[in-house]
Amino acid sequence: MRAAVYRRFGAPDVVELAEIPTPTPGPTDLLIKVVASTVSAADHRARSREVPTGLGLLAKVGLGFFRPRHRVLGMDAAGVVEAVGERVTRFNPGDEVIAMLGGAFGGHAEYALIGQDRAIAAKPAGMAFDEAVALVFGGITARAYLNRVDIRPGARVLVNGASGAVGTAAVQLAAALGAQVTAVCAARNAELVTALGASRVIDYATEDFAADPAGIATYDVIIDCVGNASFDRVQRLIAPGGALLAIITDLDGILRAKSRTRRSGKLLSASGVEYRADDLEYLVSLADSDRLRPVIDRSYDLAEIVAAHRFVDAGHKRGAVVLRIVGEPHRPSAAPEGKAEPD
Repeated sequence: MRAAVYRRFGAPDVVELAEIPTPTPGPTDLLIKVVASTVSAADHRARSREVPTGLGLLAKVGLGFFRPRHRVLGMDAAGVVEAVGERVTRFNPGDEVIAMLGGAFGGHAEYALIGQDRAIAAKPAGMAFDEAVALVFGGITARAYLNRVDIRPGARVLVNGASGAVGTAAVQLAAALGAQVTAVCAARNAELVTALGASRVIDYATEDFAADPAGIATYDVIIDCVGNASFDRVQRLIAPGGALLAIITDLDGILRAKSRTRRSGKLLSASGVEYRADDLEYLVSLADSDRLRPVIDRSYDLAEIVAAHRFVDAGHKRGAVVLRIVGEPHRPSAAPEGKAEPD
């Protein structure tokens, strides 16, 4: 099969197209013919091995000390089930699915493997594959962190880095729960995040959301998708019993999370994410009811993989960067003879 592979860590041009063996599904595995994936911030970190302060050794353990442990990047996939193992009961060949492959990667190839008990769900009905895959990485990450707090109607939620893949999902998910959402992003993205459900927008270039001299407890939950909202910096803005969901943080933030939570009475959640099928299915239900929509900055063909990585490396993408692996599969029309199928 054709895949984008990298054999050493470094700049975008370490990634190249190659023919590699198609994986064979085990007894509980599904083989997905991948139509689309995304090039995410996680792909950037895995390829470049640029990680938050103090996490270098952990990155080497997970990604490889001298050369990449997983040569095909891509944490998500949307496509069609090609084959299943003999003990698979949840899916059948021909099913259209979305999947979060997680740390196993593999989405930047024509075929990807995933176990049936991993984070995989039926694709949203009526949604194109490139749109559906744009929901996965940001949506399941934001959902996993939001599961750690109780957001009720009227809760005050701030999303720092609201225009990225995780941020655009967090704004929508919090708004769907009835929260009053403040979005921190560049001014050029204000209209976007407002359309997604934010009731207030802070331009980070002209205003520091954490520099409130009065120290008023303004928010019930702060979601940090950037990595510059440390607990010490923002805890005075968090209401008693509130939370900082640190999606990106350094080693200090991880190691001191429990002690800071205990001393302050405010949750600091900085632990890793467990990707679950239930969370993907929740995202699909919201998408099917038009309460969650994909945000796509731009799309690239697999042959343009280096350009896609370069764009993500620049750090200014809005939502997801989609990687088209193959063309959209042909769907036979079910419309009665003589009538056109709806668009």
